[in-house]
Amino acid sequence: MRDRIVAGNWKMNNDFNETEKLLDQLKSYPEPSDVKIMIAPSFTQLYQSVQLLKSTNISVVAQNMGIAPSGAYTGEVSPKMLKGIGVNTVIIGHSERRDIFKEDDNFLTKKIKIAIESDLKVIFCFGEKLEDRVLKNHFEIVANQLKVALLNLSYKNIMKIILAYEPVWAIGTGETASAAQAQEMHSYIRNIISSYFDSKVADKVPILYGGSVKPSNAKEIFSESDVDGGLIGGASLNAEDFMNIANSF
Repeated sequence: MRDRIVAGNWKMNNDFNETEKLLDQLKSYPEPSDVKIMIAPSFTQLYQSVQLLKSTNISVVAQNMGIAPSGAYTGEVSPKMLKGIGVNTVIIGHSERRDIFKEDDNFLTKKIKIAIESDLKVIFCFGEKLEDRVLKNHFEIVANQLKVALLNLSYKNIMKIILAYEPVWAIGTGETASAAQAQEMHSYIRNIISSYFDSKVADKVPILYGGSVKPSNAKEIFSESDVDGGLIGGASLNAEDFMNIANSF
């Protein structure tokens, strides 16, 4: 059985005091026994979060990392720095990193390579924009993103990857993706993995959905056979909403 995962991406939110308050609230809720819960604070709150969550099974994930193990990269954070404070998983390829900071597939491939070599697990994000969906080339876009970044990995290393499909067109645009649309793409992604590796590998790789998951739609989306959880944005900043989503399987 594949892991069920609910990961909260806090983005550029929550200072020291706000982080402490939100984590205290999260800890007041019972943790579902069959779901892996992750939170991704900003760099400045990673160590604080690791310390505050020591008594729980909630994992702390980095939102990003640098492109090299060390060196003259002002403002960047290396895999070694993350591991040194107890962070063992990193998000790579989020749509905002791609769009705002212009990180392309080749650049992200380098990040994945460094992460894997540093024994970090990776939540790899990918997905099409609205214009891709309108032009009906969304499958091609997703296939290319996966091929460039992941499909040259070994059998061993692909198992260090959690995939997160982000239909960028359904995030903050007023458009809505249905559970059926999520399942259609997740099934397509799993078939791609199977074609490059085999069905056993494809059946083990978790695929998260990152298209505006909320308490009101999480149960329907998570009920789809190839959806293994969610990468949650805004709803992860509210403890009650986030834990309701985590209990939606």
